[in-house]
Amino acid sequence: QCYDSADYISLHMYFANREKNTLNYLARATKLDRYITTIGGVIDYIKAKKRSKKTIGISFDEWNVWYHSNQQDKEILARDEWPDAPHLLEDIYNFEDVLQVGGILNTFIRRSDRVRIACIAQLVNVIAPIMTEDGGAAWRQTIYYPFYYASRYGRGTALQLVVDGPTYDSDEENEVPYLDVSAVHSEDGRSLTFFAVNRHPDTALDLDVRLEGFGGARLIEQVEMSHGDLEAVNTARRPETVVPAKVESARVEDGRVRAALKPLSYNVVRLSV
Repeated sequence: QCYDSADYISLHMYFANREKNTLNYLARATKLDRYITTIGGVIDYIKAKKRSKKTIGISFDEWNVWYHSNQQDKEILARDEWPDAPHLLEDIYNFEDVLQVGGILNTFIRRSDRVRIACIAQLVNVIAPIMTEDGGAAWRQTIYYPFYYASRYGRGTALQLVVDGPTYDSDEENEVPYLDVSAVHSEDGRSLTFFAVNRHPDTALDLDVRLEGFGGARLIEQVEMSHGDLEAVNTARRPETVVPAKVESARVEDGRVRAALKPLSYNVVRLSV
């Protein structure tokens, strides 16, 4: 959906994997990236045609993964046309969604020259990273963690990266990079954070980055999210089934940072600079 305002083109976008095809699903973040390029091109064309000095931004007023609860919602509404406070739109997110949300956030970071606002749809219960029970527990869903790391360490200046690596073709997009990466130089200039998703189902990939202009870099931490079951979820009874872990594969040497990234993993590598 697309709306316009005085300063922004406002978009809504949701992501689903109803066909249960992981590589097609994860390619949709690349489709999002190319969609932003297309919309940006239209904005530039209209700006030039009108000879305007005004630059229109792009706003994603709502975005998230949304499809897990669709059948459940139909069944709830079929039982009672006007239910009292029904549990609707309560998607239970799995590990596969971590990789998707990580890729979406990477896209928004890389395209922050165009995308000035990007609001995850809701925060609690309704297609949300946090779940609660009436009078009971609250826990973090799987997608909470990439959102947390991007929120905490994605503040500053997004860097333009030239990435060279293997790609694949999906049903919807060609040349989808297996390695999806973004980087942010912190507002205080003291740290550099890489967010990386390895989409490859079987092969570990090496993150190998030249740190040009960032002398004296030292590793702060490396965080990894991986799981043997793409369908694994966090619940009130088992809230830490899918959680990040600190690992130690990253090295800073000879002006480069290198890290081994597991197949189907979300990764954060932080450096002091």
